[in-house]
Amino acid sequence: MSIKQLILKAIEELPEDASVEDALDRLLLLYKVDRGLRQADSGELITQREARQRMAKWLR
Repeated sequence: MSIKQLILKAIEELPEDASVEDALDRLLLLYKVDRGLRQADSGELITQREARQRMAKWLR
């Protein structure tokens, strides 16, 4: 499925009363999930310990 088709499908699946912001949020989420899966497939991973350390910095 092409990127355009994926975008159209995501928008079509939104409820009728969805806002533009809802659509953008959905597309951003799908983009980030796809990017993360591609990174994982290419071996760009971090350990759980590294993830915890990064999160600790964000929560300060």
